[in-house]
Amino acid sequence: MDFVTYLLFVFLVTLVGITPFFFLYGFSNFVSFVLYRVIGYRKAVVRENLKRAFPDKTEKELKQIEKASYKNLADLFVEGIKGFTMSKKMVMKRHRFVNPEILDKYYNQSRGIIVAAGHVGNWEWGAFSAAYFSKSIIVGLYKPLSNKYIDRFAIRSRAKAGTILASINKTGFYFQHYANKPSVFLMAADQSPSNTKKAIWTSFFGIDTPFLHGPEYYAKTYNLPILFLRLCRTKRGMYEYSLEPMVEHPTEMKPGEITRLFAQNLERLIKEKPESWLWTHKRWKHARKTEN
Repeated sequence: MDFVTYLLFVFLVTLVGITPFFFLYGFSNFVSFVLYRVIGYRKAVVRENLKRAFPDKTEKELKQIEKASYKNLADLFVEGIKGFTMSKKMVMKRHRFVNPEILDKYYNQSRGIIVAAGHVGNWEWGAFSAAYFSKSIIVGLYKPLSNKYIDRFAIRSRAKAGTILASINKTGFYFQHYANKPSVFLMAADQSPSNTKKAIWTSFFGIDTPFLHGPEYYAKTYNLPILFLRLCRTKRGMYEYSLEPMVEHPTEMKPGEITRLFAQNLERLIKEKPESWLWTHKRWKHARKTEN
């Protein structure tokens, strides 16, 4: 069954690949309508998240963000599929790196760095564009797909652009292998951790929130600077991203301080265009356990 699903996936990728963006966004509008109006995909989760994050906004304002977030979700779906067949020129035009020179210092020093990102805008295209704009080794940490055929397809696709797609199950191995080389570790650090015992808790939208410990842990273990990825949609299908220095000397930071800085940067970015974040995730499903 997995192989049949893979064949259907390849057919979809091929079909989307030959379809102009104009028509794709027409299809995206339809997908958005179905998800929001017909299925009501995770609508209760989205509403609860928005109310908790923006308690001062009116019902009308929350409704506008809610509706726009489904349009963002649908766009990410079609753009993600389209990305498998996009040319280097097209990727660089639509996912433009504003300040790639910031990486030159670390490349010239043969140092590894961590780029901490959130699920804001189209982060998927970053797996392609980062390798096109940088001379460093690009290592993208990701959660392997359950379908092994599609997973292999995704790995080969990223490899063509020059990105090493690394399973989060082997994070330690990849850091050990590449940390002392001119490398960039791409880490989406805003997922809700499955293991809260290892999580680092900090304030996020005024809520006590658990964050993945990985970025802070590996930055301190290998003394790697951390840069924050600032990604913005300039118009439909067009993105600009820049890197902002966040932590230069991680071993000098107090426990939890790196994660706190990341949460602050991410919150600030989300507030600028709240519809660009994935509100369908149950970001606040965990509560910190207090010891008796």
